[in-house]
Amino acid sequence: MTNALQNSRKYRLQFLIAAVLILSATVKVKACDICGCGVGSNYVGILPEFSKHIFGSRYRFNSLVSHVGAGGTATYLTATERYHTAEIWSGWNIGNKTRIMLAVPYTFNERENGSIVNTKNGLGDIAITGFYQLLNKKQTVLSSKLLAQSLWLGGGIKLPSGKYIPSDKMAASQNTNLFQLGTASTDFTLNAMYDARLQDAGINISASYKMNTENRYHYNYGNKLSFSSQLYYKIRVLKKYAVAPNTGVMYEKSKTDIDNKIAVDISGGNLLSGTAGIEVSGKKIAAGFNWQTPLYQNLANGTVKSNNRLMMHFAFIL
Repeated sequence: MTNALQNSRKYRLQFLIAAVLILSATVKVKACDICGCGVGSNYVGILPEFSKHIFGSRYRFNSLVSHVGAGGTATYLTATERYHTAEIWSGWNIGNKTRIMLAVPYTFNERENGSIVNTKNGLGDIAITGFYQLLNKKQTVLSSKLLAQSLWLGGGIKLPSGKYIPSDKMAASQNTNLFQLGTASTDFTLNAMYDARLQDAGINISASYKMNTENRYHYNYGNKLSFSSQLYYKIRVLKKYAVAPNTGVMYEKSKTDIDNKIAVDISGGNLLSGTAGIEVSGKKIAAGFNWQTPLYQNLANGTVKSNNRLMMHFAFIL
């Protein structure tokens, strides 16, 4: 076993212990953005309901295989990249219709190519998003069934707080420039969240569009469209908790990156994933777990393959 691999496992263990401690103590934005890995990954899950303030943490794990050869074969450049992210997040309701969300991620990245293991860990890109509630309606339908609907529209900003190393995109030929903690760019998002629930059965739909700007190293990650839809059913437990298993799909489409005004061929693409999870909420706490598996993908012209992902969270409702 090489010293690099030993150090990698040691650092990974330290990171996972830190993530668990954060989750226990406190209790919803990747370089290329083509498949939700690295800095900037999407939150997929049903946001817990809260009236004033919510504060908690999330843990996400994403992985991919880069430099995939023709027909999915491995080459001497093929590498497995793993992204662990512990994220502190919070939300504030201001009045009845305005909401502010903040997410501060800490990321541990690992890339393994044969016996060579490279690691990075540090602060990721901080994201701030504001929402306005356009619809909040409850009515009785079908004689005695309660139909509740809500629609939130918003926009946000992603700050260049994560470290970006420009030389890393040239560390190997045909590098996809995924292995970064941040993008070094100030980016903007448009967001929409719609929820409709008939009694205890509901559907949650969310969409976002991320507009990336050119960083100071003249690299511009491609804009990204994300869409997710999840069906859920709330089950009351002990009259104090709501347990909501859910399942659905998520679709992501990213444009081609631009490097010094030249299109990067091995970037952009689209990914369709199936999702399954469970959310548990009470008066003061909320927790959840979500699993995603690729159903169809065409990433970086076939040179990148996305693997399964998971997310779990715990939060206090104040």
